[in-house]
Amino acid sequence: MTHVREELLATARRLSGEGLNRGTSGNVSVRDGTGFLVTPSGMEVDAMTPHDMVWMDFDGHPHGLRQPSSEWRFHRDILNSRPEVGAVIHTHSMFATTMACLRQDIPPFHYMIALAGGDTIRCAPYALFGTQALSDVALEALQDRKACLMANHGMIALGRDLDQAFSITVEVEALCEQYWRVLQMGAPNLLTPAEMAEVTERFKSYGAWKAG
Repeated sequence: MTHVREELLATARRLSGEGLNRGTSGNVSVRDGTGFLVTPSGMEVDAMTPHDMVWMDFDGHPHGLRQPSSEWRFHRDILNSRPEVGAVIHTHSMFATTMACLRQDIPPFHYMIALAGGDTIRCAPYALFGTQALSDVALEALQDRKACLMANHGMIALGRDLDQAFSITVEVEALCEQYWRVLQMGAPNLLTPAEMAEVTERFKSYGAWKAG
């Protein structure tokens, strides 16, 4: 378990180092045995140690020195309902959060949108942070997806492990920045459903994005 704790902390620090989270914002979880580990509530990553990572069971009971992230509910619910997911990342990154404040899906302006699992990156309706209501709307937005925005809040990205979840987080943030820049110039030309279907099929056998 110590190794998993170290990997979780390292990922939280990578997110901070890349400017994807700042201060105490955002949180990360990883599947661990019969439960999961999640970053603690209200701590800056530079102050965290591996022992501060909080182990939780899927009934929502924490075990550890710290209180779990206030967003532990959607971490639990995602990992409990999506057996193919091994890690969950939530950020308040600049461009994903900016686009989330528009409360609109990100359309297929670029083929890499398919990385999130479909022809859009959905935006979940607004719900108060740390609540079951937020988890419920996030799960709906994540159906058949690896990422979503949360209205007036931020982003969630999923992966089979921490490395893949981190890669998807970085890519979604880049897409949100690109879309923001496109909107400064006008309405983009969107790819058609048929064109996005071709991309999705190609991604099934494309390098690091291979399904599984």
